[in-house]
Amino acid sequence: MKALALLLLPSLALAAPPPPKATPLRVSSLLVPMDPTAEASGPKMEGYMNEALTQFQGYTVRKPEDLLGLPRDTEAEASLKRGQKGYLESLEAFLKKDYEDAERKLRATLKELRLAPAAMTASCNPLCDATALFAAVMQQRGDVEEAKLALLDLMALNPTYELDTKRYSRELLSLRVQVATGLNAALRGGAQVKSRPAGARVFIDNEFKGFTPMTVPTLAVGKHLLRLERPGFQVTGQLLEVSPDDVETTLVLQPTDNYKAYDARLDAVSSEVMRADKNTNNQAVAALGKALGLDRGLVGTVRDLPDSGTTELVMGLYEMNTGKRLGVRRVMLQGDEFGQLKSELQRLVNNLINASEGGAEKKVKSSDPLDNSHGMDEWNAEDQGGKRRQQEQKRKGGDPLEGVNGTEDW
Repeated sequence: MKALALLLLPSLALAAPPPPKATPLRVSSLLVPMDPTAEASGPKMEGYMNEALTQFQGYTVRKPEDLLGLPRDTEAEASLKRGQKGYLESLEAFLKKDYEDAERKLRATLKELRLAPAAMTASCNPLCDATALFAAVMQQRGDVEEAKLALLDLMALNPTYELDTKRYSRELLSLRVQVATGLNAALRGGAQVKSRPAGARVFIDNEFKGFTPMTVPTLAVGKHLLRLERPGFQVTGQLLEVSPDDVETTLVLQPTDNYKAYDARLDAVSSEVMRADKNTNNQAVAALGKALGLDRGLVGTVRDLPDSGTTELVMGLYEMNTGKRLGVRRVMLQGDEFGQLKSELQRLVNNLINASEGGAEKKVKSSDPLDNSHGMDEWNAEDQGGKRRQQEQKRKGGDPLEGVNGTEDW
């Protein structure tokens, strides 16, 4: 046993340490809008492509909010804190049955909370609590019609909000049932939401609805929380009042300093993306990569073509530290009427990444790598996340039919 141990010791001493793990490459998708319509669709397309990048090993995907920031509205947060304090003071007066003092404090509280929707990201409280309490105060003071309006707003903000049976009277609970079964509660309206710039994520009552500009249909009549988020801009919001007639609102977004610096580089970046020489190191792309802290990037331009009803996307894969372009594709997108945009962009990302890492890439005879390339090259041989290539490298069997399903090259 001792002899065996002595024999093993030299081999243990000479064993090489395990190789260090490779640091994941920081990667992201960046689109340069070339017109107002493209400005609206760009953020959604970036999100789809970043989701596709997560399928590849060795990458750490940096989202636009990581790169450009998504600061909270500090004024809205301050209003929310004042509103929370005002609600508690109003509740104290209500429980003492000092309804006049409770009404006075509640009106000030509700006025404060009208400025806080951008900060109410988890629920409608304390706005819902204050609205319910206001309805109770109005009912106690004999103003039934105003109590009904408050209950209608409460049901619009949160249809499942439960009134505390220990706190509120049976008369108020009965009044809520009357409002809930009345004609006004069944009314619906739409809201057309716009932003400058476009492309902001739209949240109604903390539920994601889409990107600006958009129309949100069939909203219950009454008040709703509206919040807009766009990376590189401060979160903003407002209390949206929906009526049977469609309403329209436009919010102006405030850019961060990071976004201003990013936006100043986009003209030079778009010019390099459209250049034909694939092997040239692109200085503007490299400068952008250094500023954003990226190792690799999918950088492209998006342009609306209204005459044909299509969108042109030119997308390149770059080594961001040098600006070297590893691959490029030009695709014509037909919109997203049937939800096809996400799958088309995922295929584009897979095609670019796989081609740069050893997969086949279409050969182009002209000097312009975009000629004769419609973005559909070899999509039938799509290798999502590089998984197929990894499997082929591991396959060492002698059977030539192993792993073949009979549908290749159809």
